[in-house]
Amino acid sequence: MPIFVHISDIHFGQEKRTGEVIVNNDVKERLITDARRTLDAIGKYPAAGIIVTGDIAYAGKVDEYKRAAEWLDRLAEAIGCSKASVHLVPGNHDIDRDEIGSGLELMLREVGEKGEPLLDHYLAREPDRKEMYARFAAYIPFAEGYNCPLDRNGGLAGDKPVHLGDGKSLRFIGLNTALTCSKGKGEEGHLIVGERQRVLPMEAGQELVVLAHHPMRWLLDGADAFSYIKNRARLLITGHEHNPTVDVEGTPDGGKLLVLAAGATVPPSNEVLLYTYNVIEFGLDATGEKLVVTVHPRSWDHERKNFVADTSPLKGQDPTFTLDCPNFCSGLDGGASAQSEDDVAQPQETVVAAPAAPLEAQSTPMPDDFALVLLKFFRDLTPGQRLKVLVRLGELPDDWTEELSHAIERQVVDDLGSSGRLQPLSEAIEWVLSEEENGGKTEHG
Repeated sequence: MPIFVHISDIHFGQEKRTGEVIVNNDVKERLITDARRTLDAIGKYPAAGIIVTGDIAYAGKVDEYKRAAEWLDRLAEAIGCSKASVHLVPGNHDIDRDEIGSGLELMLREVGEKGEPLLDHYLAREPDRKEMYARFAAYIPFAEGYNCPLDRNGGLAGDKPVHLGDGKSLRFIGLNTALTCSKGKGEEGHLIVGERQRVLPMEAGQELVVLAHHPMRWLLDGADAFSYIKNRARLLITGHEHNPTVDVEGTPDGGKLLVLAAGATVPPSNEVLLYTYNVIEFGLDATGEKLVVTVHPRSWDHERKNFVADTSPLKGQDPTFTLDCPNFCSGLDGGASAQSEDDVAQPQETVVAAPAAPLEAQSTPMPDDFALVLLKFFRDLTPGQRLKVLVRLGELPDDWTEELSHAIERQVVDDLGSSGRLQPLSEAIEWVLSEEENGGKTEHG
């Protein structure tokens, strides 16, 4: 059964501003070693992947994501998962505040005061939408590489399946809670995710794990978002507040929602907090109908100068939680025996199998070879290098002058993969990288 290393609030780049380069780098090195040892100790190596609940960067700059990518690759190698097996969402530090002019700042403040109708108004206007997402310019290709793209119409920040077996799977849904973040303080209770994100999907055989940077109370529409989560998800994982806790919320159907709030993997220097991360196991109970989640919190011991087990976030609870899963039992209605008389009196939703759909509603994991090429194309290439790759493959004319959007790039890459041209794409990527290393002297051909 899958096991993940969960990190949050790494803040790559802050050490340059605080003078703690040596200390923070040492902590990140120790985390890599500790994660491998923890997996070995509980007999769960290799891991299935890495979960990152936002604030990967500190100022949303390209060089910060470059360093994050290098570190994530090393962590993935240590815990035995593919470099592409990363689930992530953006945080408030993943926006580039230098891209927020006075007009955008006023617009975002108004949205926080007036609510979703105004957000929808701005999202419907291409110039406003483009300005809003310019703040995520460095995050967007980084996340696209991990197949956790930002929907630049105000939608989700990733949607990826993880199979458990026997026709059952987890579906990792990412919320972009940083969508309306601005420069200012006092944003608690004024951020908005909007209905395009908070109306969560439901599908027979799948249970949701929702990833978000901000806890729901930071959202103006947080109560409604949390209502959807309690009714449609089994686990909510958040970051931002740097206070690690594990709580259980009751759900309207009498079940449980596990809420895991992360500490900071690398907290800001002005906070007297521990460096923390989690190891999270997912499995099924003996009946195969319930989800079993075990949380192993890890935190920094200042005396030992290393990570150790830390049960304090569990607040006396057993680290293993067994959660009822209606979608695993008999479709979205949870089975006739689970319905009240009032439920039976109402028309029931007809469950139909989801079609083999595009990326926004994936039902099967992406093949490893395609995932690794996607990672390298978006995360490791500059926009100019990506353009060179597509021109070399004949997907674009040599004299292409129009702006090449991520949507166009992704469509071309998907088409190349589905048409069996993954190898030429991989070779073109290596050619461009080699040309760069050789100062542009690589022979064309």
